[in-house]
Amino acid sequence: MQTRILGQQGLKVSSIGLGTMGMTMAYGPSNENEGIATIRRAYELGVNFFDTAELYGYGNGHNEQLLGKAVKDFRDKVVLATKFGFDMTAEQLGTRFNSRPENIRKVAENSLRYLQTDYIDVFYQHIPDPDVPIEEVAGVVGDLIKEGKVKYFGLSNTGSKTIRRAHAVTPVSVLQTEYSIFEREIEDDILPTLNELGIGLVPYAPLGRGFLTDAVKPSHEYPEGDMRRFDERWQGENYIYNLKATEQLKELASNKGISVAELALAWLLNQGENIVPIPGTRSVTRVEQNINAVNVNLTEADLQRIKEILPHGSAGSRYPAGMIENFTRD
Repeated sequence: MQTRILGQQGLKVSSIGLGTMGMTMAYGPSNENEGIATIRRAYELGVNFFDTAELYGYGNGHNEQLLGKAVKDFRDKVVLATKFGFDMTAEQLGTRFNSRPENIRKVAENSLRYLQTDYIDVFYQHIPDPDVPIEEVAGVVGDLIKEGKVKYFGLSNTGSKTIRRAHAVTPVSVLQTEYSIFEREIEDDILPTLNELGIGLVPYAPLGRGFLTDAVKPSHEYPEGDMRRFDERWQGENYIYNLKATEQLKELASNKGISVAELALAWLLNQGENIVPIPGTRSVTRVEQNINAVNVNLTEADLQRIKEILPHGSAGSRYPAGMIENFTRD
């Protein structure tokens, strides 16, 4: 497994990480043993960068506990990233925010306990809190770094102005946001800002929430509790457009002897040395396939063909309108 440096504070991770959200939420029923087996297999194959969050456990730390249990025997050899920033007392999780200093510290202590560790490698603000200045958030995380409870400061789902303001208080090592062949909105403003400031990028949903794989179906065919049931990219004309594009990407991938997932991940790795995608999966087989992307060589002709197939990304918004406003707040 190759490695990459994210940011300018010394964060070194495998070129591909693993997102664990889907092991406990958002994609239908899950199995803890399967999730642990997937995490451990990823580690055996060289992955050392694992991503979780307070939100992913529905407020009870389930996702962080699963990850902590899975890596307990080799904790000192992996990089664990988790997130704070949501109000976990909200009736509908994900609809209210809480980045007040006392809550950040509370989440940090909970995460340390759930992950069975003495330090958090990367501590992200999951989403901007309109009631707490980002400078205050950055200051608290900076204090946690000084105390040795956190190593690196990260931001997620935010814009360039917020990144700059936070970075001026406590150096930001990484931004986590959605980025893929399907989702390209960060290219005009955010990517140049990250490059200017020397901040790494951790794309989540790098496979278009599963659209850029060999298994995709219309929204109504997914089970209750699966977020693809309401994702616009799986609806009506959007679905038809995106499916046609994916079929063309599959043809390109097939001609290279790889899967469309490997193609999509290789495309991301090609966008810059400061980019490390974190595809999420519960499947050992998928992990093994995804990791092969580090060995894929894309030619200029390949990159041009991808641009022709999807010049501006997919059809349909990645979140409903109300959520997009929160996830793009700056």
